[in-house]
Order: sequence, then C-alpha cells, then structure tokens
Amino acid sequence: MVATKSDLFNRLRELDICVTTFEHRPVFTVEQSRSIRGDIDGGHCKNLFLKDKSKKLWLLITLEDAMVDLKKLRHLIGSRHLSFCRETILEEVLGVKAGAVTPFALINDHEKRVNVVLDSNILEHELLNFHPLENTSTTTIRSSDLVHFINGCGHSPQILDLHSYG
Repeated sequence: MVATKSDLFNRLRELDICVTTFEHRPVFTVEQSRSIRGDIDGGHCKNLFLKDKSKKLWLLITLEDAMVDLKKLRHLIGSRHLSFCRETILEEVLGVKAGAVTPFALINDHEKRVNVVLDSNILEHELLNFHPLENTSTTTIRSSDLVHFINGCGHSPQILDLHSYG
C-alpha cells in the first residue's frame, strides 16, 4: 500500500521530526518551484531517480542549482551507466509520480531497492525543502532530521561531495 501525505506526517511524528508544510499549485520543475515558493527558508533541492545498467535504482538528492553529469556521477557512486528511470518504475517503487520525486517517498520503498545518495552540500543548510509525496506542497525539514528519516526508512545514504568529481 502506498503511503499518503497524512501517513508521511504520522511517520515523521513517530520519528519525533517537526516539519512545516506550505500548500501551492502543482509544480513539476525547479523553475516552476522557484516561481511559487516565495520566502520559504532553507535549501531547495532536486531529486533524481536513476537506474544503472545492472538495474540498480538510485535516488540522488542535491541542491536545485547543482549541475549533475551522469557519466561522472556513475564513477563516484560505483555504478554502471546511469539513466533516468521510467515513471512506471518510479510509481512502483516509490509510489510517486514524475514531478513529485522526494526523499520522503522512501517511506514506500519497503523492499529497500533504492540506493540513496546525498550531495554533502545540502547538509550545509540547516533547513531543506521537499515535496511531501505530492507536488502541491513543500515541506521544510532540518537537514539532520532528513538523514534521520532516511535511516528510519531502512536506508543508509551515501553522503558525497558531488562537486569534487567535476
């Protein structure tokens, strides 16, 4: 069963994580997000759901303005050729649609199929912003609580300086 936004907020409370959520019109891109977010504090992130040649799944979480070279990234994370995952796999594994990819969707990865990679630069921000399973709102969470949440979903993220591979 796929978790709802309400299920997510209940899980965050169980983990003793406080968040703030702002409702807005649906957004599908970083550019659209910038146009509606107003004065939401914290680092704004993008999340890339990827697969490699050996069918491993990857969730990359980085700052919204980070340039990501998939050819270089694969060497850094120890994978084979990387490409963006089909939406059907995204929905099957993380339970979200394109435009709503978020680390919060790890709540739906019951089989622990996803390898999580955090760009260390996001952790320089005290607060981070992500969609809470749908792209009609933005949830602000402490960066330390994000790591706690990911661990609470049974994942151990790789934390890498993605700017060091350029």
